[in-house]
Amino acid sequence: MTTLWQASQQLLAGDTGPETFTASALQAAQDPEKEGARVFTRRYVEQATQQASAAGQRWQAQQARSAIDGLPISIKDLFDVQGESTTAGSRLLQDAPPAAANASVVERLQLAGAAIVGKTNMTEFAFSGLGINPHYNTPANPWQRAEQRIPGGSSSGAAVAVVDGMCLGAIGTDTGGSVRIPAALCGLTGFKPTANRINQAGTLPLSASLDSIGVIAHDVRSCWLLDGVIADEALALQQVNLRNARFAIPQTRVLDGMDSEVAQAWEKAIHTLRQAGATLVDIPLLELNELNPMNARGGITAYEAWQWHQPTAQAQPDAYDPQVLVRVQRGSHLTEQDAAELYQQRADWQQRINAALAGFDAVLMPTVPCIAPTIASLDDAQQYMEVNALMLRNTSVINMLDGCAVSLPCHQTGRAPVGLSLASVHGDDARLISWSLAVETALNWRS
Repeated sequence: MTTLWQASQQLLAGDTGPETFTASALQAAQDPEKEGARVFTRRYVEQATQQASAAGQRWQAQQARSAIDGLPISIKDLFDVQGESTTAGSRLLQDAPPAAANASVVERLQLAGAAIVGKTNMTEFAFSGLGINPHYNTPANPWQRAEQRIPGGSSSGAAVAVVDGMCLGAIGTDTGGSVRIPAALCGLTGFKPTANRINQAGTLPLSASLDSIGVIAHDVRSCWLLDGVIADEALALQQVNLRNARFAIPQTRVLDGMDSEVAQAWEKAIHTLRQAGATLVDIPLLELNELNPMNARGGITAYEAWQWHQPTAQAQPDAYDPQVLVRVQRGSHLTEQDAAELYQQRADWQQRINAALAGFDAVLMPTVPCIAPTIASLDDAQQYMEVNALMLRNTSVINMLDGCAVSLPCHQTGRAPVGLSLASVHGDDARLISWSLAVETALNWRS
């Protein structure tokens, strides 16, 4: 399977034109035997075709706008596109006023010449890590597709679009793991940067304090390439040696309850990194035990979500996915004083976690502790909530920290997809992406 990085290198070498890649992506997206009808809430067939054709002429004239000029990219259904309603995976906003301007990330993609193939499906209003959407149907995970497993969320369509060849890279958002969870469950690479690296103007919010914009692609270099297009400043990718690495492995929270597939892949990945010369240090990091009490009443996410949703949630509750509505409504019980205490607790917690991680190059953990369950198994509301909490448990740590993280595939070929997470503190994105490339190489996924 061609990656975004490989396609870009082929364009730079003059071996092919972008029209081939975009035509192939659009064909896959429109194939009635595939997941396109559930992956996309809106497709831009004509626009993407025209953009790829124009980019092809620019490449021939050696005037390409960027390294991804004309290549097929998807955007999550919560980014504004001028002249269209931004629906965020909901029916509630179908008739909302059209956006007056493009979201910042959409504008940057267009300036780079990307062929935007469509808006991808998602958990309604991005408020779940499962990816289930009762309004537009749920795209099935590529693993054992006949069993109809969840894709992970909330950037569900984003991940399935990449793995099914409907685009070479996808732009998503990540408030508690919504880029990394679907990447892990679908066998892809997901990068959640430090939030303030990417301008969120024109992005429908879930929780302004925790939201970030991230990317999903096949490998680290592809994520790095796409991130460099949409971020305020591209990251410097450096060659590092794992023999110089010092990685922390928290012993609190993040290793609990792994299923057999995840445990096997995790142990193999850790063994591989030790063989490659990395120093792995088990640390208590007992501060992670504070997160459940902090979020017991819904936490910052519920409080901030309620501020945005209160008018519609009160006026049109039946228009919501019930599983999303119940989480939004938790915020109605939190006062401004409760929120002030939460923000102070978070700031204090961040300081202590940052101090505990000083001297480490990254933190290692399983991205999620279990493989993708079937969609049908989550029909029960209680089961839905329990599995959703499990999916978000590890990844949400990094959003609370306002840090950065990469999820890498670490499973064996032919086994269920499993993600290995590398994470670091606020602003450490360049070092993290460089270490992630070294780990990816060691795991022999894509060197």
